[in-house]
Amino acid sequence: MKFKRGFTLIELLVVIAIIGILSSVVLSSLSLARVKSYDAKVQGQLSHLRAAAEIYQVTNGNYGAPTFSCSSGMFTDTSSGLARLSISVNYPVGENTIICNSSGTAYAVSDNLSATSTYWCVDSTGASKLESASVGSSTNCL
Repeated sequence: MKFKRGFTLIELLVVIAIIGILSSVVLSSLSLARVKSYDAKVQGQLSHLRAAAEIYQVTNGNYGAPTFSCSSGMFTDTSSGLARLSISVNYPVGENTIICNSSGTAYAVSDNLSATSTYWCVDSTGASKLESASVGSSTNCL
């Protein structure tokens, strides 16, 4: 009897199944890494925004006219960098999720993290922390 060399159909199916399992593990890991990188981006952007707000306050002596909009008041200042940091395109999860408030003597800014119900908040007291709700109309992190 003469045997042909090669792989059987079952051996090929087992190899394909193993490759499929490994690729699904890798893809799920990449998805988690993408979520974590977005959260890190939001935290970094808001940290830079806090620094720019302090530059604005030192330059102007206050936090500008009271506003509850990221597109008005101190948040539109270009010399401190606030205009660049407070636009919603920097925070793409659920468009326009960034919330900016200023009372003239205090400010607070928050944005949601990874399309969940948690928020990162920075304010004029120096707070930079995770919150369970957005700042709403407050000028302090909760």
